[in-house]
Amino acid sequence: MATLQVRSIDEKLYKALGQLAASENRSISQEVISILKKHLSSPKKPLDNTTDSFLNMCGTWEDNRPADKIIEEIQKTRDEEDRYWDIF
Repeated sequence: MATLQVRSIDEKLYKALGQLAASENRSISQEVISILKKHLSSPKKPLDNTTDSFLNMCGTWEDNRPADKIIEEIQKTRDEEDRYWDIF
C-alpha cells in the first residue's frame, strides 16, 4: 500500500480535520482517505464553457441603482474573516 505525506498544512485546516475525524471516530489519516475516496468517486460534472455561460447571463438582470451603490452593498456583506473555516 502506498504512503502519502502532506507537509505545511494550515493549522486551522488540521484542527478542522481533527475535529471531523473525532466526530467520525477515525484517525486524521483515515478521515483524509475517506474524504479523498468520496471526492474521487463522486460523479463529475462536465466542464462547461465558462465564457458562454457568462455571456448567456449578461443582460438577464435589471438594477436601476448606480454602480457605486451596488458596490457599496456588496462590500457591506463581505466578511474580512476567512469564511471557509466558519463551517467547522
